[in-house]
Amino acid sequence: MSTAPASRARRALADHRVIAVVVAIQLAISLGYYAVMTHVVAHLHHDLGLLAGVVTVVLTVRVAVQNMLFLPAGVLTDTIGPARTGALACVLRAAAFALLGAAEGVGGLLVAVVVMAVGGALFHPAAQSVLAGTAPSHRSRGFSAYVIAGQVGAVAGPPLGLLLLAGGFGLLSAVTTGAWVAGAVLFLLLLHRPAPHPGGSTDRVRPNVRGFAAGVSAVFRDRGFLRFALIAAPSTLLTSQVTTVIPLKEADSGTTTLFFCAVALVTAAIQPWCGRRGDHPRLLRSGLLCAGAGYLVLLATPSDHRSRIAVLLAAAVLHGLAAGIMQSALFQAVARCAPSGRFGAYTGLLSFLSGAFSLAGGFVIAPLFNIGGWGMAAAMTVLGLLAVLSALALPAPEQRKASVLEATGRV
Repeated sequence: MSTAPASRARRALADHRVIAVVVAIQLAISLGYYAVMTHVVAHLHHDLGLLAGVVTVVLTVRVAVQNMLFLPAGVLTDTIGPARTGALACVLRAAAFALLGAAEGVGGLLVAVVVMAVGGALFHPAAQSVLAGTAPSHRSRGFSAYVIAGQVGAVAGPPLGLLLLAGGFGLLSAVTTGAWVAGAVLFLLLLHRPAPHPGGSTDRVRPNVRGFAAGVSAVFRDRGFLRFALIAAPSTLLTSQVTTVIPLKEADSGTTTLFFCAVALVTAAIQPWCGRRGDHPRLLRSGLLCAGAGYLVLLATPSDHRSRIAVLLAAAVLHGLAAGIMQSALFQAVARCAPSGRFGAYTGLLSFLSGAFSLAGGFVIAPLFNIGGWGMAAAMTVLGLLAVLSALALPAPEQRKASVLEATGRV
């Protein structure tokens, strides 16, 4: 009679350990990533003497390659297991940052950013697949802690990078390389974790080409999820374009820094609430509407300094809510929809479509930013309306039929 409660207690303890390891990985690599990436443009432009256009091309290559690889990376995660995929991702990212610190020309930089892109495409489905393998009662809160760790890295990473930069960009890249190596070691600790909760990811799938092809085929045959992913695709564009809007709109670096710190703090602060409600199908619609409202509020920025700060902080709160809610809602949507052992493929498809939409949308909106004045107002209006239209068109993702059986333990 006492066997079942004891088994559940052991499983809960194992889930907590898994979540702690993933959160530790996220914190280490986020600190390293933001420490370097905040200062990499200045290094490429001032230290290496590259033209601004060349710097833009180098960084765009990373984004484009990473976006293209999300789907195959997600399927690979299902095929060889998230722990192995995560360790590989961290090793590649470590090599990329080491190359970035040593590169002195465009050729070396392109190799570094391509390797970085491959590692980034592998990391996200791997880490989230591990979390998706925990019990539903732990999954939402685990992902919330994962997001909070990332936001801590986003806030603390840039000043840490500035401190290390006193010893040169080589020292900064070396420390970041060490953080990603530590992430690889922590992922390897997850190889021997207990079997995932039914419906989650697994490390016990044998690698084979047929399994890889089946993963791609399975996600494209799911018409309901494909429709959901297409309508939710603007989410990345809506959360990323504000990083372009604010620096172009506000020349004051102090105000810009305040804005992004406020976004990160709100994103982290909303996570405990999202952890309790992240599986609500309508939560994503709220996040999209917050993003749309954030852009529309920025349209009304007054010239008075005090009023300007108040409006920018209001917009920062809305964008922080949007980012925090959408991350949690999309993770839970994939967890509800993905069949057992297919979380990587499903999140890979969603990330691929979101990344492709963000890249294409950036090229469309960029000319409006260049116009200035009415052009920027038009860009923010387009982004705001896009968020509202996506929210109105968004269907509730269809939960897989097996989930009822899994919830009652009859699988």
